[in-house]
Amino acid sequence: MPRNSIRVTLPKENVSHLCRMEPAAKERGTTENGGSSSTRAQRSSCTSLKMFLVALSFAYFAKALSGSYMKSTITQLERRFDIPSYLTGVIDGSFEIGNLLVIAFVSYFGAKLHRPKIIAMGCVLMAMGTFIIALPHFLIGRYKFETSIRSSVNSTNNLSPCPARLLSPAALASGDRLSKTPSTGTGCEGESNLSMWIYVFLGNVLRGIGETPVQPLGISYIDDFAREENAAFYIGCVQTIAVIGPVFGYLLGSLCAKIYVDIGFVNMESITISPGDARWVGAWWLGYLVAGVITLLSAIPFWFLPRSLPIPSDRGPAQCTPEQTSFIKDSPLLEHKYQADEPASFLEMAKDFIPTLKTLLGNPVYLIYLCVTIIQLNSLIGMVTYKPKYIEQHYGQSASKANFLMGTINIPAVALGIFTGGLLMKRLKLSIMGAAKFAFGTSLIGYFLSLFFFVMSCENAKVAGITLPYNRVVGVSYDERSVFSACNSDCVCSDRDWDPVCGENGITYVSPCLAGCQTSTGSGKNTVFSNCSCAVAAGLSSGNLTASVGHCPHRDDCDRVFPYFLALSVITSFIISLGGTPGYMVLIRCIKPQLKSLALGFHTLSTRTLAGIPAPIYFGAIIDTTCLKWGQKRCGGRGACRIYNTTAYRIAYLGLTMGLRTVSFLLCILGFMLLKRHLRREERSAHQVANGGAELEVLRKEEVLASNSDQSLRTSTTDYNNTERETRL
Repeated sequence: MPRNSIRVTLPKENVSHLCRMEPAAKERGTTENGGSSSTRAQRSSCTSLKMFLVALSFAYFAKALSGSYMKSTITQLERRFDIPSYLTGVIDGSFEIGNLLVIAFVSYFGAKLHRPKIIAMGCVLMAMGTFIIALPHFLIGRYKFETSIRSSVNSTNNLSPCPARLLSPAALASGDRLSKTPSTGTGCEGESNLSMWIYVFLGNVLRGIGETPVQPLGISYIDDFAREENAAFYIGCVQTIAVIGPVFGYLLGSLCAKIYVDIGFVNMESITISPGDARWVGAWWLGYLVAGVITLLSAIPFWFLPRSLPIPSDRGPAQCTPEQTSFIKDSPLLEHKYQADEPASFLEMAKDFIPTLKTLLGNPVYLIYLCVTIIQLNSLIGMVTYKPKYIEQHYGQSASKANFLMGTINIPAVALGIFTGGLLMKRLKLSIMGAAKFAFGTSLIGYFLSLFFFVMSCENAKVAGITLPYNRVVGVSYDERSVFSACNSDCVCSDRDWDPVCGENGITYVSPCLAGCQTSTGSGKNTVFSNCSCAVAAGLSSGNLTASVGHCPHRDDCDRVFPYFLALSVITSFIISLGGTPGYMVLIRCIKPQLKSLALGFHTLSTRTLAGIPAPIYFGAIIDTTCLKWGQKRCGGRGACRIYNTTAYRIAYLGLTMGLRTVSFLLCILGFMLLKRHLRREERSAHQVANGGAELEVLRKEEVLASNSDQSLRTSTTDYNNTERETRL
């Protein structure tokens, strides 16, 4: 029986499953082209892979920097456009909307096209979107924060904070209440803040579209052409760089938050607010210009990288029979790792999309993994998005300091944890089940440690009429009328103003008027208010009681608790991130290789659709319910929140985060059961394939024996004929 006939009768997909990557490719290259040619090809492949790894790391860095900078500007955008937290959540989630539009098609079709060039085009789109986000700053006018301080012209003496002292009885009856209503003059017609945030929304959508091919195509490219034992380490390195990006993103946010939004166009001496004020807006637009340039540069290397690389000889099963090797040598898989990588028309690829997606979703392990990650990412995204704001509001820190701490303390711990997790997986050579157990264990330890955040609480800031009634009875008020008291009854004050001053008694008042201050001297941040009658009502006896511009210093109890909060945050971030790389490898290794790009893309699509988009919105909406004092837009309507109930904020923020993680752990139990069943089925399939290989070897031996028998028979017959001829002679 001819040898080639045995090879043809083999099912092609079984041989592809046995030896997806040709171990004999190196040997054949040596035979046909010479050893030096094979060596040069291997060196070129190694160099190209390293170049791709560096380029992908830089692209990850760029997209992570711009993404983290977006989160660092959440409070700046709220104040600049006078919008609530849930609306900034919509802006933040618009990035995921961009991904939602194209991720499935980019992941499926992109795997069949030139992946590096598609990634390059995505980086260009990300840069364009980042520039569009900064555009509103150049289209709208100067930032005008709400204040009741009005300086008189050419004088160091200001107008009285208590306007009733200067008004006649007739004016009091007719015009004294105008201060309570927002202006609706011609200046309001030029205000376009309501529509300007749409540019930020659309720019972030474009960023999301551009970021789409970077992760699924980049990770699948590395896993396709890297050695199997190095793939996890390389992916861990890329993800580590991706976590280093937010370090610089938050540091950039910290730097820009210190700079006034209209720096260079206003006299800074006339600005009465400081970076710690709830009305302060930093130069949010400047960081987006920097991030856009960096993202644009990251696109350059991908234009010069090849579509595919030679396949490592050690990828796939350790041994292949000669028949399988001979079959693969004649197969198109020699040039490309999978048949999916062969050029095909879009119509043919589109026809296969729905059946391929059904096959993917038919994997129960993949499906339960998807549900677990969706729930955990809801918790993670909501927590990370509003963590700087939580530090600002709960511990009385400025936006600049909150971003600085996120960038220098919290994010490096995450980067170190992801890198260490990838290194441990390589050293320990964890199986799929081992990686799943490792990821679950680290997440569970971090969960229990996070429960201690609930006891690291701070008292509400002492604000008269809001968190502390004027009669000094402890309590939190939600009634705007409570800001009025007998001590400020002689003044015509607005309950909508937010221009806080700090009295000598250590209590913050909503405005100088509501503090009962009669006069003021100085200008800008050096303004001093005198004869503040409410300070006397608060408990001081007599004298020229004064108040200064801004909040009173934050509470002593927060100064003691805050370092412990930072330390625990670093420890939990490191422990949880240890399971990042092993958990990601579970996703890659529990699916068929030809479905890898689609699985990664659909995973990204699902998590961003069901976690990235809704999480910032409903987290922000719940945080808005804890607001005690809302700002007022210049032309009417509710603006950004000025002060929160810190106790309610802590319970809502931490409670929602921990509740989601609790649900995810319950699903993990079901996931482990399905994973065990999946591994057992894989073992049975591998055993059957091994038996098929043994049968193939038996057939080969039988063929050899039959061939030898035929040859022996022919030899015996020839010898017999020769003997008979000799006998006759």
